[in-house]
Amino acid sequence: MTTVYDWLVGPFADFSFMRRALVACLALSLGAGPVGVFLVLRRMSLIGDTMAHSVLPGAAVGFMIAGLSLPAMSLGGFVAGVVVALFSGLVTRFTPLKEDASFASFFLISLAIGVLLVSTHGTTVDLMHVLFGSILGVDDASLLLMAAVATLSLATFAVIFRGLVAECFDPAFLRALGARGGIYHTVFLILVVLNMVSGFQALGTLMAVGLMMLPATAARFWVRQVWSLIALATVAGFLSGYAGLVLSYQFNLPSGPAIVLVAGGFYLLSLAAGPRDGMLYLILRRRHLRS
Repeated sequence: MTTVYDWLVGPFADFSFMRRALVACLALSLGAGPVGVFLVLRRMSLIGDTMAHSVLPGAAVGFMIAGLSLPAMSLGGFVAGVVVALFSGLVTRFTPLKEDASFASFFLISLAIGVLLVSTHGTTVDLMHVLFGSILGVDDASLLLMAAVATLSLATFAVIFRGLVAECFDPAFLRALGARGGIYHTVFLILVVLNMVSGFQALGTLMAVGLMMLPATAARFWVRQVWSLIALATVAGFLSGYAGLVLSYQFNLPSGPAIVLVAGGFYLLSLAAGPRDGMLYLILRRRHLRS
C-alpha cells in the first residue's frame, strides 16, 4: 500500500537524480522569482518570453561547436541574449518602434535561426533537449551554474533594489534626481538573460519562462509590497517545482511541462480566489456594493 511518505518523500530519498532536480528547482526559483516580479511590475511579461527564446541561436552555435556542452551552450546563449537586448534597446531609442515590438521582432528572428541551426546540425532529440530541457538529467556542473546565477542575481538585486523599484514606478522622478534609470534597466535585462540561460539547461527555452512568470503573476493576486511579491513568487516557484517533480515521477509525465502546469494551476487558483482583485473577490465586492 502506497503511503504519504512514498508519494511525497520517497522519490527524493531513493533517487539522486530527483534530489538534483529538486535543488535545481530551488536555485531557479531563487533567481527567477525577483526577475519575474520586476518583469510584471514593468509590464514586460511578454518580453520575458521573447528573451527566453533569444538565447536559442547562441545555444545552438555552442551546440554546433562542442555538442551538449554546458559552458559552450551557456556562453553562447548569454551572448545571444545580450545582443538581442542591446539591439532591441537601440531600435527603441532611435526609432518610433516601441520596446515590446522591437523585442518581438528580434525574438522571431532569433527563434527561427536557433531552430534552423539545431535542426540542420543535430537530431530531433537534440532539438527537443534544447527546447524543452531535461531537469531529471541535471548534473553537478548545471547545479553549480544555477546556484551561481541565483547568488549573483540576489546580490545584484540587493544593490539596485531601490533604484529599480523607483525606475519601475516613477522613472521621471529618478531622472529628476540625476540618477540614470537606463543603467538599472540594462543591468536588469542582463539578469533576465542570465536566468534564462541557467533555466534552459533544466527546462529548455520554451519552459524556463513559465517558472519565471507564472508564480510572479499569481503572487500579484495575494500581496501588495514588492518584497512580499518576490518572496511569494519564489516560494510558489519552488513548490511548483516540487509538486511537478512528484507528479512526473508518480504518473510518468514529462517533468518540465508538469512543473509549469502546476505553476499554471496556482495562477488560475490565484486568479479565481486571490484576495487582491481575484475574480471571486470582485464578484463579492460588487454584490456588497449593490446591497
